[in-house]
Amino acid sequence: MRWDDIRVTGGAPGAPALFERDAVARTFDTPGFQGMTFFEVHARSVINKVPEASRLPFRWTINPYRGCSHACPYCAEGETPILMADGRTRPLADVRPGDAIYGTVRRGSYRRYVRTTVLAHWETVKPAYLTTLEDGTSLLTSGDHRFLTDRGWKYVTGAMGGPLQRPYLTTGNKLMGIGAFAEQPKASGDYRHGYLCGMVRGDGSLGVYPYRNSEIHQFRLALADTEALDRARDYLASMAVTTATFTFAEASETRRKVMAIRTGARDQVRFIQWLTQWRTTPSLDWQKGFLAGIFDAEGSYSASALRICNTDRAIIGWTIACMAALGFKVVVEPARNANGLRVIRLRGGLREALRFFHTTDPAITRKRSIEGVAIKSDAPLGVASVEPLGLDVPMYDITTGTGDFIADGVVSHNCFARRSHTYLDLDAGHDFNTKIVVKVNAPERVRAELAAPRWRGEHIAMGTNVDCYQRAEGRYRLMPGILAALRDAANPFSILTKGTLILRDADLLAEAAEVTDVGLAVSVGSADEDLCRVLEPGAPSPLRRLEVCAAFTGRGLPCAVLMGPVVPFLSDSPAQLAATVRQAAQAGASSVTPIVLHLRPGAREWFLGWLGEHHPELVGRYRGLYGHGAYAPKAYQQRVAEQVKELARRYRVGQHGASQQGPSPRRASFRGAAGRRDEAGPPVPDGQAPIQLSLL
Repeated sequence: MRWDDIRVTGGAPGAPALFERDAVARTFDTPGFQGMTFFEVHARSVINKVPEASRLPFRWTINPYRGCSHACPYCAEGETPILMADGRTRPLADVRPGDAIYGTVRRGSYRRYVRTTVLAHWETVKPAYLTTLEDGTSLLTSGDHRFLTDRGWKYVTGAMGGPLQRPYLTTGNKLMGIGAFAEQPKASGDYRHGYLCGMVRGDGSLGVYPYRNSEIHQFRLALADTEALDRARDYLASMAVTTATFTFAEASETRRKVMAIRTGARDQVRFIQWLTQWRTTPSLDWQKGFLAGIFDAEGSYSASALRICNTDRAIIGWTIACMAALGFKVVVEPARNANGLRVIRLRGGLREALRFFHTTDPAITRKRSIEGVAIKSDAPLGVASVEPLGLDVPMYDITTGTGDFIADGVVSHNCFARRSHTYLDLDAGHDFNTKIVVKVNAPERVRAELAAPRWRGEHIAMGTNVDCYQRAEGRYRLMPGILAALRDAANPFSILTKGTLILRDADLLAEAAEVTDVGLAVSVGSADEDLCRVLEPGAPSPLRRLEVCAAFTGRGLPCAVLMGPVVPFLSDSPAQLAATVRQAAQAGASSVTPIVLHLRPGAREWFLGWLGEHHPELVGRYRGLYGHGAYAPKAYQQRVAEQVKELARRYRVGQHGASQQGPSPRRASFRGAAGRRDEAGPPVPDGQAPIQLSLL
């Protein structure tokens, strides 16, 4: 490769703010790196602590790179969501002066939510700190950022005395708010169908009526809130149903003006009748849409109580069922009058009301208002940890009329950053694959940090966030220095990789295994070459990765295979799982552990976009499978785990033994995802479904 074909552009135009000082941007003319940019930076620290809330078994990790050239479509992160005045959320980076958002003010004994306006929005660069809460919420901020806690406003960092003396976060503090926001739905076909079913059944007029010797077909929907009416009209128009808009009732002293849409075309009315039929097996998207529609038609939110009312038993039953499917708990109040009016009330207060609004996305913003609601919540928002990221990163700062705002469910202000690769002000999708941050001083920093008196010699995991043996390692050669430092300190470590370049460092790994615990694992989600070529276009083929496993086994270094990720409906058939386990066994794998695809916010949108392009027929199934969050259902995970366990037994995985040629490590092991240590390979957690990690 012609690595000498380099254009050096330190502080180049278009480079992120992070790289304006003491950084170099390089591009390479080598065909394998066309369109890629490498930002060479000097990190303040390289050994980073893993938040306890992540539930991973290791506490420390080393990532010499950020961003990854493997270009897997399931690797990305989201952005910090801000609660807007319409009840929806928007990434902080996209908020602009003049936008209406929620802040807080003190009224009486409580601080309450109020609408306010963004006065200014800008970027700055400061050292970053990761604050992790008990519920798993992760907030990346500067040390100067302040959160509202149960003991008042506190900075992220501070000191008991000296020039930095100020109140700061400790693990005894609880942040104020309702916790992480739910993901907002996408307007899929099923969502639109569900919305129209709820809206028309709840507030529409639809029927076929006899008239003389013929029939009259009629559909009409009348509403005072034009947001819901416009949405219904637009959704119908997207299905080739044309409606006319007219004034249903003029405004009066006691009533608002009511507008309506209608159609009398026979075929269109029949289509709407079909559209609003109850589904035999409704998808989660349909159920979200139905709840949004029935709430717009018959719902209300006031005094922290969300209610949906109706006299139709079928509507009441479907509303309760959809609420349960999405994890909401409700109370059905007794009939209030002779008409049999029933009231469904959502339990859980503001926290669950906002989760309902964000999960279903009703159209009427008036009904989503939390103006004046007190900031009270039983959400587990205790501070679990505050850790330095070790880099100066771009921070987004806004000024508001109240001096604060609601970010990912907690009350705060000043200097938020975006997550993961977007810490660096790079796009979380395409940029993640094409703009790689290289910590060129990583070997020196690792050696210095291992020698620090405070370091306790704990296990360090590498490759669990970004692959340390991606293609760029062939040029920068950071890992030999890192491995030498770990060897010299006799510090235990493990490596997970998709890269074959790890074989270059086989001698160093063998030397380290003589003095400390060394765990090796290759990630092979599927043995299907064609599928991997599409899913992981920048990674070596699965056959080459298994050759890495065989090579280490031949040297007496046990190497595990992590089947990660197992991609639902694409690599999870019995035949595909069997082929992967069989080839892993032939390569001498010490163990095989399945890792089911994990779709975090941001990664979810990026992967579903890829899925819509390559396998549009699967998008609906994925929304159903991952409708409750980032993880596949436990039943699915358990099924995959049991299949792989049985296949591993059939093909005698781990029973072939490593070759006695070459070194015989005193302590070779792998410390993988949650669970006990297993000398033969990655652990299977006690009483738990298969491991799920987000692999890059």
